[in-house]
Amino acid sequence: MDDQQELQRRRRAIRLRVQGVPHKIILEKVQRSRAWLSKWQKRFEQQGTLGLHTHSRRPHHTPGAYSARIVRLIVRTRRRFVKQKVGLRGARAIRRELRKVLGKQTPSLTTINRVLQKRHLIFKVSEAALAYFPRPVTVIDGILHALDWTCRYLEDGPKVYAFHTLNLRTCACTQTIAADKSYETVQAHCLHTWKTLGIPQFLQLDNDAAFCGGYKTPRIFGQFVRLCLYLGIELIFLPIAEPECNGEVEELNGLWAHAFWERRRFASFGRVCRASPTFVHWYMTDYAPPVLAETTPQQAQRRERHYRLSVTQLRHLPDPLPITAGRIHFLRKVKPDGTIMVLNETWKVSKRLAGKYVWTTLVTHCRRLEIWYQHSAQHNWRLLKTCAYDLSETVAHLKPEFAHLKTD
Repeated sequence: MDDQQELQRRRRAIRLRVQGVPHKIILEKVQRSRAWLSKWQKRFEQQGTLGLHTHSRRPHHTPGAYSARIVRLIVRTRRRFVKQKVGLRGARAIRRELRKVLGKQTPSLTTINRVLQKRHLIFKVSEAALAYFPRPVTVIDGILHALDWTCRYLEDGPKVYAFHTLNLRTCACTQTIAADKSYETVQAHCLHTWKTLGIPQFLQLDNDAAFCGGYKTPRIFGQFVRLCLYLGIELIFLPIAEPECNGEVEELNGLWAHAFWERRRFASFGRVCRASPTFVHWYMTDYAPPVLAETTPQQAQRRERHYRLSVTQLRHLPDPLPITAGRIHFLRKVKPDGTIMVLNETWKVSKRLAGKYVWTTLVTHCRRLEIWYQHSAQHNWRLLKTCAYDLSETVAHLKPEFAHLKTD
């Protein structure tokens, strides 16, 4: 039946209803259901005879159809952000800026991206899926920081290193610009972080030699490892050669490059150092990380209780640093031969777990190495084995002032 015949059937039904004909008889004459008759009777009462026509199924709001004013604001904001020397220029940053002007009428991220793509101001980028592994943030309980570095080259050749530490709960960060990535540089950066953001209970990082102490000597306890143990910080060494496992701080590295480094030209190392605080200030006070919604890292950090490293404590750090009672964690992927590497030493796990991740914990004061396995996020952790871990020196007691967690 075409639309014209259907319209005639609706008109006949309504005409009979207006004449007072009972529902049952009308339904027999038009061969339709009671729901059909109720629908068109209601439409007739609301809109008259025009309501009996079939309405278009086209959506009331057509995607891509925006007011000229909205489009102009999006484009102008994007172009203004591109010219700035620090900051972001993507849809989220644009939407945050437009909200100040438009309030509830602010377009969605999808709308902003569509406008930018249509005017060739951005291009679609596919996101690579991250490999699954047991995330530390879901395993431990306490303040967790993530540490990493990235580097760039000045125009005349020298390297510039940017060290970043990120509080994974508040997204607050610290930054150090350096000419190298030695232990002294790492120590200076972390001491600055712990005086600023507070001493964390856990610190996740990769297996860089400056962090772990080197790749040659078995059971080596580098100066940075000793420093963290002394302050009661439990290090979490992420899987070897898998930078995506430290994704949050890797994203911060990329944000620094995208919002700061790529938007300027630096003729000297000193100029980078002098300009660096503008990025940190922008990030802490103006940038709103997606995980914090509309809250800035500075606002989130103010709500968190933290214990800062004092000048007195810094002055009384021992030299040399001992091995202190505490725990060091290692997330490792089991090799095809069923083994893992921990502090330059091979440990047997199981060939059945080849390609799987295990969580290994070294308890210094117990001289014990524990290897744990979790089949999936829905399963409980299972202790696979416990191994003796002899140390060639005395383990010092953790000072009460740094006892963030109760150690076993």
